[in-house]
Amino acid sequence: MNNNFLYYVMITIIALGVWLILVALVLRGWRNRGRRQEAEVGHFPTVPDDLGERLRGPHTGLYVGSTLAPSWQNRIAVGDYGDRATAELSAYPAGLLLARNGASDIWIPEESIVAVRTERGLAGKAMSRDGVLVIRWTLPSGTQVDSGLRADDKTVYPEWVAAYVEITEKAFRELEEADEEHKTSTEKKDEK
Repeated sequence: MNNNFLYYVMITIIALGVWLILVALVLRGWRNRGRRQEAEVGHFPTVPDDLGERLRGPHTGLYVGSTLAPSWQNRIAVGDYGDRATAELSAYPAGLLLARNGASDIWIPEESIVAVRTERGLAGKAMSRDGVLVIRWTLPSGTQVDSGLRADDKTVYPEWVAAYVEITEKAFRELEEADEEHKTSTEKKDEK
């Protein structure tokens, strides 16, 4: 009986040691990713002192993270902006505020918004069709990011999408034009 007990204690200690090593490696990888992204991401805008009158919201949900656009999986690891948190999304004349519980608030200036749409997933979190409200916006560094909120009440998504439909359509037109230019230039190179 005594040998069996020691055997199980040793197995438990080894399993715990392996688990701790794996957790340490994951944390090290996350920190390294953050260091690699620092120059590209730069600093997030700060929330203004006077937000003005709220235009929409607050709508509650889960902030699923921010990714480097156009990838839905390349999560931002700078600061705590990749951390999931419960949040409230509100619109103001000067921009959008994602007020996160237990994490830094995210301020998205109105002029930085590129598109507002729904997606199946973001930041490695996949769900049903139109399960996440995604805001594509440009950081002060010039890098575009996608920030996502899985709302508690998904019936609010059409309201948000409709409010930014002109901006979103303009962004998609620009993407299509860029694709056409790329296709044309590729065809010309192939002809030579």
